[in-house]
Amino acid sequence: MDILQNLVHMTGQRDHLRLEFSVLSTLLQLPHVTQVRALEIHPFEGQPWVRPRTWLQDGQLVNTDIDFLHDPQRKPLSTLPTLNAGMLRKQERIAITTADGLHILWLPVWMREQARVCIEITQSAEFSTHDLDILLAIFQVYQNYQSLLDYSERDALTGLLNRKTFDEHLHRFSNSTKAENMTEIQPWLAVIDIDHFKQVNDRYGHLFGDEVLILVANLLRSNFGSQHRVFRFGGEEFVILLQPMSLSAVSEALEHFRQAVQDYEFPQIGKITVSLGFSGAHMRSPSPTELLSQADEALYYAKENGRNRVCHYETLQALGVLKKQEQITHDDVELF
Repeated sequence: MDILQNLVHMTGQRDHLRLEFSVLSTLLQLPHVTQVRALEIHPFEGQPWVRPRTWLQDGQLVNTDIDFLHDPQRKPLSTLPTLNAGMLRKQERIAITTADGLHILWLPVWMREQARVCIEITQSAEFSTHDLDILLAIFQVYQNYQSLLDYSERDALTGLLNRKTFDEHLHRFSNSTKAENMTEIQPWLAVIDIDHFKQVNDRYGHLFGDEVLILVANLLRSNFGSQHRVFRFGGEEFVILLQPMSLSAVSEALEHFRQAVQDYEFPQIGKITVSLGFSGAHMRSPSPTELLSQADEALYYAKENGRNRVCHYETLQALGVLKKQEQITHDDVELF
């Protein structure tokens, strides 16, 4: 009955982290289970790395509030050779018995041919057929709800995160850096706009316009990977939440993306360009709306001064080149 109640609670979640807590709590109700963890997996330095994101500690489930790049617990996935080999073969379940007699089962959460999360279950006794049937049934419910949540958070055309998830991601993103007094190294918010996109739609039609959006989204994914959060805000506008780095590093990364778009040959259309504005999202940053407005101001300056360029809000502000203007913020009514 406890397991059924936990399943009811799990299927009522509308947040990935709460859903993760819920499935681990459910698994802990099973006999013989001594430890559960949710492992987070990301590519880094050309290979997959792993770290515990949620785990059982002193009888309570806890999760890390440190971003992946700065977590001292992260390590190459190759340090877990059995799990690494199973992931390379895209196995749905991977098991091992340790030298001290513990039985570990790994269940990767495969979504779009990738697994960024893996549920780890440790038992004192060997996994029986009955144990596996129950574990896999619970895990399948969890995975199905993960897919539903992921689908609701994604832009239907590009597969990027959508606008409605931005505030929640920004809140978590900023909270993860509050423990550090960041000056030179800080997170960043960048806004990207495709130059003269209306002309693409008018000249070639919306079908080719949609293809441009998809291809730009693919370039964003390939350039910024899984460490950063990329959103489609609607139309031809995209937003990136970048993990902590220096001003020179973020400028180089954004400039590299701008150049990648400029060099890309878009089918039928040929060449297009993008303009970018970005601002520092340090712990003393203003509200999410004001932060977005700052990056928007830098983007507006880029578009008004030649397009196909990257502009930094704080630098423009220091130079005194930003004009005072009334702007409609992203929280105001938008007319279509």
